[in-house]
Amino acid sequence: MAATKASKEQKYDRQLRLWGDHGQESLENAHVCLINATATGTEILKNLVLPAFFLATTALERTEHRLPLSCYKNLTVMCLETLSRRFTIVIGVQLPESTCLRLGSVLWSASVPFLVCKSYGLIGYMRLVVQEHTVIESHPDNALEDLRLYKPFAELKNHIDSYDLDSMDKKDHSHTPWIIIVAKHLEKWLSEHNCQAPKNYKEKEAFRQFIREGILKNENDVPEDEENFEEAIKNVNTALNPTKIPSAVDDLFNSEQCNSITSQTPSFWLMLRAVKEFALNEGNGSLPVRGTIPDMIADSQKFINLQNVYREKAMQDAGAVCKHVESLLQSFGKPPESVSEKDIKLFCKNSSFLRVVRCRSLAEEYNVDSVNKDEITSSMDNPDSEMVFYLMLRAVDRFYQQHSRYPGVYNYQVEDDISKLKLCVTSLLQEYSLNVNIKDDYIHEFCRYGAAEPHTVAAFLGGSAAQEAIKIISHQFVPFNNTFIYNAMSQTSATLQL
Repeated sequence: MAATKASKEQKYDRQLRLWGDHGQESLENAHVCLINATATGTEILKNLVLPAFFLATTALERTEHRLPLSCYKNLTVMCLETLSRRFTIVIGVQLPESTCLRLGSVLWSASVPFLVCKSYGLIGYMRLVVQEHTVIESHPDNALEDLRLYKPFAELKNHIDSYDLDSMDKKDHSHTPWIIIVAKHLEKWLSEHNCQAPKNYKEKEAFRQFIREGILKNENDVPEDEENFEEAIKNVNTALNPTKIPSAVDDLFNSEQCNSITSQTPSFWLMLRAVKEFALNEGNGSLPVRGTIPDMIADSQKFINLQNVYREKAMQDAGAVCKHVESLLQSFGKPPESVSEKDIKLFCKNSSFLRVVRCRSLAEEYNVDSVNKDEITSSMDNPDSEMVFYLMLRAVDRFYQQHSRYPGVYNYQVEDDISKLKLCVTSLLQEYSLNVNIKDDYIHEFCRYGAAEPHTVAAFLGGSAAQEAIKIISHQFVPFNNTFIYNAMSQTSATLQL
């Protein structure tokens, strides 16, 4: 077993670094239904298999349990219900509009994520349909460190006080972590500036100079080469980041889901409520300490000691949140182990980066009374924006409904189909009362496409769709909301909320 685990870690090292062993486990235990293995569909399948969806024998066996053939031909209500019960996510590829609407309705009712994908000539299209998707590990780019130097917690304050930079020898002075250097100089700054921390550019520059003056000087009064002080100066903006609850998390705290907990509430919202209660009580208005610090120039022992201060505080805060979770579970007659301690610790560590994605249903998007006219109209201020391709794809689907085929499929009918497609475009715009203009060039282009799936577009969309599916399955990283258009002609893309 140990050897198998080691070989697995070696084989999938790169992806384990991305989403961890728990994320990998989610992928391996997922049930994915892909309808229509066209060029785009097979590209999606390939990119899903690469991260080891079908790693184990049991996973391979799962692929043998196929749905009835009628499900793919007619998509009857019974088969749709089977889809909604069995799968983690359903991916529909190159499906006509009527099928998407029907399938989307059932999956929406069953709260099963639905990813619609289509390659049409040189245009790629994806639509995510999910009522609510919660993300604990959003992996934000350029996330600020959680150092708490503005108002250090008691254990950190004691640790900072244990350092005396003025009495240190040269070796210890040049190996003191930059966090300590900034904290010590911030204490002095606050005492000299009426407890006001540096806020604007001018004040922060003055604070950097204040730190620079703390560098040791040799017998010739020349500053020593102390890299840790240079590191402290470089990280002033990071260090002076005030401790506060991010607006996105505060919005979640104030949501109905967080404030109306029931016995059926998913664990995400239960843990969020517990974190909110922690912030209002033990946290004094702050989220649990994250427990991590960046790498820095310091001797090993000083770094480890500082790291342990943050880690122990993070464990202490997570323990307090655990008690709030237990209290909530107890109020509903549920055992404490209903939510694992491991999950609570992970939630606390990432509590600054929690995200919830809510997409509109396809029915809302397509309904005349709820169509997002503002988004469409404002985007069409530029007649060559990606929105024009969305409208053209909708018109092409309308053509399919009327003629049971896509425009330009038969070369000898291209000229006739241009006028027919133009009528579809006009009727679509009139139906939704859209006062926008679509150039004839685009109508001609879509007829020339003849519903082809060029491999380059299928490959790009296949990789993109697989990536979004992995986000949904692993509940890591933030998926797009809700429509993605790729223009292979100009190598541009856009995300639209429709």
